[in-house]
Amino acid sequence: MFLRNALAKTSEKTFFAPDIYSIERFIENISGLSFATQTQQLFFLYEAYLEKTSTEQDNFYTFSKWGQTLLQDINEIDRYLIDAEKLFASLSAIQKLDHWSLRTEKTKMMEDYLQFWNNLESVYRNFNGALLKKGLGHQGLVYRTACEKLEGYLEEQFDKTFIFLGFNALNTAESQIMQHILDRCSSEIYWDIDRYFLQDTVHDAGYFIRQHLKTWPYLSTHGLKGESRNYLSEKNIKIIGVPKYVSQAKYTGQLLRELHSEHPEQLRNTAVVLGDETLLNPLLNSVPIEIEGVNITMGYPLHKTPLASFFDKFIALYLQRNTQGWFYRDLLDFLVHPSVNYLVDAGKANVVGSIENAIKTKNWTYITVSKLLSICGEGNDQIKLLFFENTPTPKEMITIVLRVIAELKIRPQSAENPLALEYLYRFNELFNQLDDLIKAYDFIKDLKSLQSLYQELLSSETLDFQGEPLEGLQIMGMLESRNLDFETVIITSVNEGILPSGKSNNSFIPFDLKIYSGLPTYKEKDAVYTYHFYRLLQRAKHVYLLYSTEPDDGLGGGERSRLINQLLTDENKLLDIVETYASPTISPTLKILEHIEKDTGLIDLIKSHAAKGFSPTSLSNYIRNPIDFYRRNLLGVDDVMEVEETVAANTFGTIVHDTLEDLYRPFIGEYLTEEGLQTAKGNIKHLVKHHFSKSYGDGHISRGKNLIAFHVVRRYIENFITLEIEDVKRHSIKLIGLEENLQVEIQVPEIDFPIQLKGKLDRIDEMDGTLRIIDYKTGRVTSTQLEIVDWEEITSNYDYSKAFQLLCYALMYQKKVPISTLEAGIFSFKNLSAGLMRFATKPKKGSRTKDNAITQETLELFSKELKHLILEICDADIPFVEKEV
Repeated sequence: MFLRNALAKTSEKTFFAPDIYSIERFIENISGLSFATQTQQLFFLYEAYLEKTSTEQDNFYTFSKWGQTLLQDINEIDRYLIDAEKLFASLSAIQKLDHWSLRTEKTKMMEDYLQFWNNLESVYRNFNGALLKKGLGHQGLVYRTACEKLEGYLEEQFDKTFIFLGFNALNTAESQIMQHILDRCSSEIYWDIDRYFLQDTVHDAGYFIRQHLKTWPYLSTHGLKGESRNYLSEKNIKIIGVPKYVSQAKYTGQLLRELHSEHPEQLRNTAVVLGDETLLNPLLNSVPIEIEGVNITMGYPLHKTPLASFFDKFIALYLQRNTQGWFYRDLLDFLVHPSVNYLVDAGKANVVGSIENAIKTKNWTYITVSKLLSICGEGNDQIKLLFFENTPTPKEMITIVLRVIAELKIRPQSAENPLALEYLYRFNELFNQLDDLIKAYDFIKDLKSLQSLYQELLSSETLDFQGEPLEGLQIMGMLESRNLDFETVIITSVNEGILPSGKSNNSFIPFDLKIYSGLPTYKEKDAVYTYHFYRLLQRAKHVYLLYSTEPDDGLGGGERSRLINQLLTDENKLLDIVETYASPTISPTLKILEHIEKDTGLIDLIKSHAAKGFSPTSLSNYIRNPIDFYRRNLLGVDDVMEVEETVAANTFGTIVHDTLEDLYRPFIGEYLTEEGLQTAKGNIKHLVKHHFSKSYGDGHISRGKNLIAFHVVRRYIENFITLEIEDVKRHSIKLIGLEENLQVEIQVPEIDFPIQLKGKLDRIDEMDGTLRIIDYKTGRVTSTQLEIVDWEEITSNYDYSKAFQLLCYALMYQKKVPISTLEAGIFSFKNLSAGLMRFATKPKKGSRTKDNAITQETLELFSKELKHLILEICDADIPFVEKEV
């Protein structure tokens, strides 16, 4: 497009445009073959592998993981016209050396391994032969065939002139073809290289063209055409370190906005070149809306679309299912996908929401199709469209997917959205292609292989954008920038590992053998990107180089590219280079604590809550943090219900409390006896199991952490009963009540509305004539948390929340059953060896003297502090202020 435009601008008369080819298309024409797709190549290679491998064979899924590497190696062997027989013999010999053994006899595994390397040449021959029979070829085979057929092609094209433009790195086949044409035909070749890089004998930007000058006879007689001297011309280069990967897209958007407002004419000749093409999506969302003319020369990867993840998750759903069903997280992850919502809800009730609520309410860890239908009804066709009792075969899965695509097409979310319809059309094509492949080849026998093949096909598919390539802002990848020049260039992701890509050993051929055979290594690949990078800079006037500064970016982040370091350390001082960092201005600020004024609505809410009753727990929440009290107790904003994979702390406590209530209920009004407690001990296992199923829903307790939790609860209660038996031997204990609900009114003269205090007492008993109020805690409690020195601390320091709760229970019980003295204490199941830890008052900290009796005087002192606390909650002039917890 750009070349035709340049020809039209320089021509003074009308003429027929020349045929213009990419090098791949040109060589394809010479060879008479067609390029096989990557997927076709993989299938042909697998068939060749099966035919030539007599030992244990990998299935297609396993093969596809290493088959891609072998394809790449075969491709390079043919592109560089390597003697395959000699190379594979060397490779086999290297493997024998690597796996030598002192034993004369090799194990079967070693023999199979070495046989694999011995077979590679025959697999290679078979693979190429099968492709040629179909008139197809991988790139290397097409190039090798073109070299063989070049003379015949040139005889047919005797009247043509060949012009080669803008080449740099060439493989052996390309080099031979070009040199042959230049020697025998009417032809010319033009390079795009700056003299500065040619004269520098170590600069990688000129590495390949310097090699051509040394080795091509044509260049020694005809000279180098296209050499320029633009690199040292006046230009502004700005190197910008940007924190985080996506921030580069945001910063690019900011640069474009500045260019548009200050130098709008520059945008007509501006390119944004993406070092990492995955940055395209965030960049498209960052381009300022005022920039109208935008052309994207690179396609948008189909695997980045929402539908790609939907189908991937759909296939994965049946791979993840076990004999018990789908694990709830996998299922919920699939259900929240927008495409599932479009299908399942279809304008009706919130089916997905109902399923989610049922899973959490019933605590299902694993879900079957029958459970889903029990929630949605047997007649729900949408559920039946996606969920099946039996795992589908690959053929069945494709039929299901095509049916799903047809259903999605008629949904309003798709029918009214042209882009969504385009997505569906492309996926319909892709799955029909998969269908043809599965019918043609019988080795796709499982969903794992189907998923691998789907991902392979998807990775090469793109959605092409329509735009105006000759005007406005250009967005492209590094390779799309070849032979094009721009006045303003913005290059992103100039990080080590991206530009250049650096070392990668994705090959079966060792490094030394590659060098010996004349195959390219990472060094040559780095030199290719170095050339593209500096070629973009040659004629540019304004250059912005962006790189990520974050070491944890995971995408080459942290270390800027060696290309930037090379620019900065270059001996040339003519270039104007500015280095800067893009970072926001951060001023140190103190944490602002939340502050909620009590308006009329909030006071009404407090009155309503007070009338129903403050519980000791809700008042403890206020002591800990008034904002927690406001949210959880007044507004009722509690934690979101979640599925308990393992027993949560609150469920654990409920099971212990309910089991103890059932065990002790027969003793109410009676004295505890050793025989009675021994009998109760025998019922522990049955009762714990019963309360687990009651409190834990349909959650499984037969294995894993839940089984451990079951035995921990059982052991806790057994140890507690054992402790009680020892107490019964020495003391007379009469059980008075269990799980008693109490509610009393608290009189606060300054408040003109009723205040209720309510709570549930775990246990009331009498030991040797002393009344005891007992609270069970499954968490750890220590005796120091129950010992009060300064009464003001009981309503201001959360450390004394357990003492506060005990005194609330004592106050309520005393108002119901007036009694002069009682005791209150806690059994902590994580600290059972301490026995009953009783509330106590101490004259001063550190004193060994303490009083466990709760008298009328004790309750009066507590009541005074309790009323202050309630008055603070109800006072309209005192706001709720957050405490730092």
